[in-house]
Amino acid sequence: MIAAQHPDAALAAGRWVKLICGAGNQDLAAIEDLCAVYSLAGVHCIDVAADTAVAAAARRGMAWAEQRGARRPWLMLSLSDGADPHFRKAAFDPEHCPADCPRPCQRVCPALAIGPSGGVQQERCYGCGRCLPACPLGLINEQQVLLSAEAVPELLAAVQPDAVELHTQIGRQTAFAERLQQVQRSGVALQRVAVSCGLERGAVGNAAGTKSETPTAQELARELWQRFALVRHAGFRPLWQLDGRPMSGDVGAGTARSAVKLLEEIRAWAPPGPLQLAGGTNASTAALLDAGSGAAGVAFGGMARSLLQPLLLQAESRSRPLRDCPDLLAQALELAHGLLAPWRSR
Repeated sequence: MIAAQHPDAALAAGRWVKLICGAGNQDLAAIEDLCAVYSLAGVHCIDVAADTAVAAAARRGMAWAEQRGARRPWLMLSLSDGADPHFRKAAFDPEHCPADCPRPCQRVCPALAIGPSGGVQQERCYGCGRCLPACPLGLINEQQVLLSAEAVPELLAAVQPDAVELHTQIGRQTAFAERLQQVQRSGVALQRVAVSCGLERGAVGNAAGTKSETPTAQELARELWQRFALVRHAGFRPLWQLDGRPMSGDVGAGTARSAVKLLEEIRAWAPPGPLQLAGGTNASTAALLDAGSGAAGVAFGGMARSLLQPLLLQAESRSRPLRDCPDLLAQALELAHGLLAPWRSR
């Protein structure tokens, strides 16, 4: 096993790898196994839902890996300054489903949150939204899951994460500033505040009468410079997560181009701080980057989970954690190392 670099050193070297467990993922058993395997494989940061039980599960997995020689990754909690696809859950009433429905929602769900009967298993759903258009009767709804302003400082003080990620959208400067103030009031000494944003325009921006067409990279850069001023004034160090195509890395190799394209368009305009790829990232991403790409690293979400999901299911069928099944653990580590290798060897 090759020991992971310190997270700051990995960012500086362009070798940073983050595991995204999902802002809405509350499957504690799977989270503990994912964090154990990817910590042992050498990720530098693990991003989880802002939930005390989820954070505890992640820390148990990280501690398991640390006992086996791994460097402990940073623990990052995800927050949002408004409605966001990362912070939603799918829901439907199975009583309204026709008896002969072939359940296409079940077939397209990458989280296996929809079974052959019943509704959505909320703890597994991480809000990818693929089931919404799949339902032929339009019975599936999305529900936003956001922390109240009062809950943020108390939660962060209780969990004591190493970093926080703030999901934002163009046009939500005021909402971002308010969320950042809540983070600051927690008093937690954070290593980084990651700002996650792509070329989506927030509802606040539309309500204010701004243009509705897809924003340009220059417009996104202006927004990031505004966030930069706020983050630095609050005394934090920024990390810019460029969200190319949210939650689609497990769809196919083509999605990898979205994040790389966004990086290429914005790197000349971006404010100071590391630029990290996300949204559509998968095993094809590193090969698309040129030597002077300016990428500090990558975040893997759907791809990282989908690689290990068959093994997680096998472990579940044995009524044991994946990390307690030596044969499955060996396979899981091989898959995880394969995903991380192009970045750790840059």
